[in-house]
Amino acid sequence: MDLDNPSTQQTNIFDNMPAKQAFWIGFVTAILSIGTLGFVVLGSCMLNGGCSIQNVEDQDDDVLADELVKDEAQVAPTILAGVPTVTESDHMLGDKNAPITIITYTDFQCPYCGRFNPTMEQVLEEYNGQVRWVQRDFPLSFHANAKSAANAAECAGEQGKYWEYGDKLFENQSSFSEDYYIELAKGLGLNEKSFTECVQSDKYASAIEAETQAGAAAGVSGTPGSFIIDQQGNATPIKGALPFETIAGALDGMLGK
Repeated sequence: MDLDNPSTQQTNIFDNMPAKQAFWIGFVTAILSIGTLGFVVLGSCMLNGGCSIQNVEDQDDDVLADELVKDEAQVAPTILAGVPTVTESDHMLGDKNAPITIITYTDFQCPYCGRFNPTMEQVLEEYNGQVRWVQRDFPLSFHANAKSAANAAECAGEQGKYWEYGDKLFENQSSFSEDYYIELAKGLGLNEKSFTECVQSDKYASAIEAETQAGAAAGVSGTPGSFIIDQQGNATPIKGALPFETIAGALDGMLGK
């Protein structure tokens, strides 16, 4: 036996250890490792400020590091071909002829999307006439009621209440159900019969799916996922529910302020 050889000493230690003790040491070590990984992933989600569709199994160290970037890095300018152009069918707030367009892909069951709404309302107020806001559907698969809520909002849009209805959905994300959708429509003065038929038929399911797929093709991987489109058509992605100050900084640069 070579006592000066560390590997030999380690082998002898485990050889002499009772099997049951060795098992529990290995078990506790594995649990601690999993807990550490979970802490890192949770921290990255919180710092990222959004609901992500990315699976933990698919994340390597580079991806995790990328998600821990500062707010400023999440609005880095880029030219993206593939962000669908704005059409008459889009839901829009602000001056339709504004030089800057912000397109947001949202999930009504995502808490970060609810937090982002007041930020965008402040943007429209502070940049009145300079920014228009378009909101599109991007329900995430792990939010059980996100698709039905998106459909209900589209049904409300038929009667000119898309934005008001969406605001109410964000305020009551734990209440989603068909009965709640109808109750909410009644409270906003919508035609109950027409709205109920629209909701029960899942009328906008295919349109919502198409919008989601188009957003994913443009690079959206979580919600809220937004793009600032400048006068030249360049798209700057906004990842997550970033604060007003960060978005304002990007807008000021585009507007030459």
